[in-house]
Amino acid sequence: MANVLITGGAGFLGSHLCDRFIAEGNHVICMDNFITGSPDNIAHLMGNVKFKFIKHDVTNFIYLKEDLDYILHFASPASPIDYLKLPIQTLKVGSLGTHNTLGLAHAKKARYLIASTSEVYGDPLIHPQKEDYWGNVNPIGLRGVYDEAKRFSEAMTMAYHRYHGVDTRILRIFNTYGPRMRLNDGRAIPNFIHQALKNEPITVYGDGSQTRSVCFVDDLVEGIYRLLMSEENNPVNIGNPDEITMLDLAKEIVDIIKPNSDIVFEDLPSDDPKVRQPDASKAKELLDWEAKVGRREGLEKTISDFKMRLGV
Repeated sequence: MANVLITGGAGFLGSHLCDRFIAEGNHVICMDNFITGSPDNIAHLMGNVKFKFIKHDVTNFIYLKEDLDYILHFASPASPIDYLKLPIQTLKVGSLGTHNTLGLAHAKKARYLIASTSEVYGDPLIHPQKEDYWGNVNPIGLRGVYDEAKRFSEAMTMAYHRYHGVDTRILRIFNTYGPRMRLNDGRAIPNFIHQALKNEPITVYGDGSQTRSVCFVDDLVEGIYRLLMSEENNPVNIGNPDEITMLDLAKEIVDIIKPNSDIVFEDLPSDDPKVRQPDASKAKELLDWEAKVGRREGLEKTISDFKMRLGV
C-alpha cells in the first residue's frame, strides 16, 4: 500500500483521483483549501480508513509526518472564471505551490506528477498540438496568469528533476468533463448543461466555430494513473483527439436535454484559443492509452449528475 498526496484533492479531477488511488488499495492524503474545490466532492470518503483530509494552502510550507510514495499536484483554479477572478492566487499556486510540493517530493523521495494543461500551447499555430510544440502564449494577457503559471510549473518540475534527481512526470491535460464539475464552472460543457436544464439561453461565444477536444473524466484518470506508473519524465498530452466546434457541442447537449431555450451568441473572450486538439500518439505509444468513452455517453452521464444535484 502506497501513501499518496493529492493536492487540490477536493476539486473535480482531484476527487476522482482520490477515488482511483483508494480503489487501488493505497492510502490517500487529500489536501485542499476549498478555494475552488468542494467538501461535497470528498464527503463520501470521510471516515474511510484509507483517506485523510488536510485543509491547507499549498502556497504555504507543507509539513507531513507521513512517508510519501507519490505526490500529485492538482491544486489550481482551472476555469477562466476562476483564474480571471483569482489571478494572483493562480500564479502563486503554480509557482510557490509547485516549489513547495517539489521540495516535499525531494525530502520524501516521492515520485511527483504535475498537472499541467493544454493551455501551455496558448492560441496554437500548429494543429493538432504535439508535446514538442512550445506554444503561442500572450504572457501579459488576461489568460496569461494561468498559462504562464503552468509553463513555470513545468520548468520548475524539470529543474528539480535535473538538479535534484526528483522522479517527475508532467501531464498536459486537455479539456475534460464529467460528474462533479461545478454547476457554475464557467467552462463550455457545464455552462451549456446548466443553462439547458434551467431553460435559460445557451450562450456560445463568438460564432461558435472555435474547437475543443473533450475527454470524459474516467478516461483522463486512467491516463494519469498510467503516466504516473510509467518511466516518462517529459510532458505527455492526455486528451481525446475527437474535435468539435463549440456550436456543435451546444447543439449536441440541446439534443439530449431538449430545453425550452435557444442558443445565443456573445463576444469571444480575449485570447480565447481558436483550436484545441491533442496529438495523443505519445500516450498511445508509451502508455497504451487512448480515450474510450464516446462523447454522447459521457455527456449523458454528466447530465444525469447535474440533474441530480440541481433537483430537476
